[in-house]
Amino acid sequence: MNKQGKAVILMMDSFGIGGAEDAAKFDDQGADTLGHIAAARGHLNLPNLAALGLFKAAEASTGKAPAAGAQGPALVSLPSKYGFMREISHGKDTSSGHWEMAGCPVQFDWGYFKPDYPSFPPELIEKICKEAGLPGILGDKAASGTAIIDELGEEHIKTGKPICYTSADSVFQIAAHEKHFGLDRLYKVCEIAFKYVKPYNIARVIARPFEGEKPGEFKRTKNRHDYSVTPPMPTLLDAIKNAGGQVISVGKISDIFAKQGITRAVKASGLTELWDTTLAEVKNAAPGSLIFTNFVDFDMAWGHRRDVEGYATGLEYFDTRLPELAALLGPNDIVFITADHGCDPTYKGTDHTREHVPVIMFGPQVKPAFLGGRDTYADLGQTAADFFGLEPLKYGKSFLKD
Repeated sequence: MNKQGKAVILMMDSFGIGGAEDAAKFDDQGADTLGHIAAARGHLNLPNLAALGLFKAAEASTGKAPAAGAQGPALVSLPSKYGFMREISHGKDTSSGHWEMAGCPVQFDWGYFKPDYPSFPPELIEKICKEAGLPGILGDKAASGTAIIDELGEEHIKTGKPICYTSADSVFQIAAHEKHFGLDRLYKVCEIAFKYVKPYNIARVIARPFEGEKPGEFKRTKNRHDYSVTPPMPTLLDAIKNAGGQVISVGKISDIFAKQGITRAVKASGLTELWDTTLAEVKNAAPGSLIFTNFVDFDMAWGHRRDVEGYATGLEYFDTRLPELAALLGPNDIVFITADHGCDPTYKGTDHTREHVPVIMFGPQVKPAFLGGRDTYADLGQTAADFFGLEPLKYGKSFLKD
């Protein structure tokens, strides 16, 4: 394994840059997370991302430059490669996007629960409640996580029934109050649920703890935990770990990969804390390390909530932290910026959108290049494997030397 440098993946959860060719299959025609945020906002100041090629990548993806307006001075001047990537996985969900960029496309169909009440099969709920000692559940439908907590939080506190809901993703989500229900108890219920959803081919069970005493005050805490099935084949993370390198996950990356290939998992939440933690890990990591961060707020707090201004402000803040990262890079280090799917906050509904995602690679020794449209997210993983001197992954084409 080549241990001369380290690699960083900044995974901007849900940051699509234009509708994919197969968007109609997902009823997502016309979605464009970046383009529509820029148009709705009127101005989007991302000078560092622009200098690294983001807007050019978006224009290549859609045929039209984002209406972002004039940009301020860029403080990152490192050479970059830029383009966009297409997804070949069957879904537009978190697990599929992350696994594919690590070299493991999802070439099978996940199971899904129906959106209308009751979403869950009665026999499934009966098994979970019996083993967990629950008096029943609330919810039992597809819903926005923040909305359903406001709707049912008080009843949950009074009855002790957890709030169970799903979405367009392959998920079974359980929300419960940290104090009144108990965090450890919530995790135990999720472990039980994870066991019983396996026959339904569900990708994840998600614990959604919250606090507060009444609607308008309920707020989800940072103690979310995902129970995920394992990727069906070894990923980039496994390859690095098996070769003696370090794989440091920040945020929910470890949960998404079911801890497979992770040497150290660092918890963090919120855009500021995720950035602070990432910078600290990059500073301290040894050559031969991969630091992999999921910036979940773009998806969870703004994309699904259809909050255009929140998303735009988050993007601008993200951009301001890039110079700090650039200053920490050694001569042989590289950084990737990408996403796992779209979640256009101007689009109908509250679900993910099937989109192209950006792929940007920068660092002191990077040879500048326009990468065009890549055929799979797995090109990123293959490039990282090439960078570390590992055996080629099964999927993807490296652009390290392009």
